[in-house]
Amino acid sequence: MHVPDGFINAPVSAVAGVVAAGAVAVGLRGARRELDERTAPLAGLVAAFIFAVQMLNFPVAAGTSGHLLGGALAAILVGPYTGVLCIAVVLLMQGILFADGGLTALGVNITVMGVVTVVVAYGLFRGLTRVLPRGRRSTTAAAFVAALVSVPAAAVAFTLIYAIGGTTDVPIGKVLTAMVGVHVLIGIGEAAITALTVGAVIAVRPDLVHGARGLAAPLKLRVDGELVDAPAAAPEPAPAAARSTRKVWATGLAAALVLAGFVSFYASADPDGLEKVAADKGIDEKVQEHGAADSPLADYGVKDVGNARLSGGLAGVIGVGVTVAVGSGVFWAARGRRTPGEPATRTTESV
Repeated sequence: MHVPDGFINAPVSAVAGVVAAGAVAVGLRGARRELDERTAPLAGLVAAFIFAVQMLNFPVAAGTSGHLLGGALAAILVGPYTGVLCIAVVLLMQGILFADGGLTALGVNITVMGVVTVVVAYGLFRGLTRVLPRGRRSTTAAAFVAALVSVPAAAVAFTLIYAIGGTTDVPIGKVLTAMVGVHVLIGIGEAAITALTVGAVIAVRPDLVHGARGLAAPLKLRVDGELVDAPAAAPEPAPAAARSTRKVWATGLAAALVLAGFVSFYASADPDGLEKVAADKGIDEKVQEHGAADSPLADYGVKDVGNARLSGGLAGVIGVGVTVAVGSGVFWAARGRRTPGEPATRTTESV
């Protein structure tokens, strides 16, 4: 759903840019409560993983594909404020290096793909986890539903922006129907990827999933025929191996490199949902050439490398490396500083 230059007029793009900048500023501030020295590098890894998975377009209908947006996944794994920053970093790298998503439309893309998906997904996820039984399965199910809903919500947000600042005269009702229809299908893929990833991390390190903190069900004891909460046991210090995130970070980075460097070659070549709707409805009549079209990595290929498989794989690996480096730097700078004796894992929950 990367909006290119020319879809939205300059005034509305400028307003969206201001909204996106404000959201990033709020995200930087809120990330101080979600990140510390241990989790900041993991947030950079989440950004790189989302970059990699976004290269894997999957077919959703005849001649149409979709890809992960990532807002729900980022918010659940590292928190809503950090989640907005993750998507902003990914979109910035894609726009500057790979000519994917217009530069003048960067504010629109961050607003639609970052802010809207994170707010909708995390709000719904939090609501579901409060009413569902506590546990890994219910948390994974909540992640599935939240991710599914976030994608058509983003489609609605784009349509509203287009209704205000679209550069072509297209019936908005038809655009809305087409956008929501195809993005409901894309949302199913998004939900599956999000649920599988969240479930896998919870299975091995639930302490690293922001949205799963505090979800463990209390131990119950039967007293005089009634179930009551057992007294809380004094926490034991976790061994150094359990506190370390190096293994998780290395495993996640390896997975991102494999997905971007090798699996991406087999991704669907069909246009994604927005591209398909734009071509069918005439939204793309005034599309402009990307400002970074001459980038040596434009269109996810390395310039002057003739072999398509090698070119795409190298571009994917470079993208993952740059995204994890830039993201980790941003999150390390934005992290909260702990005072001596303060727990390493923060449990503050907020949207």
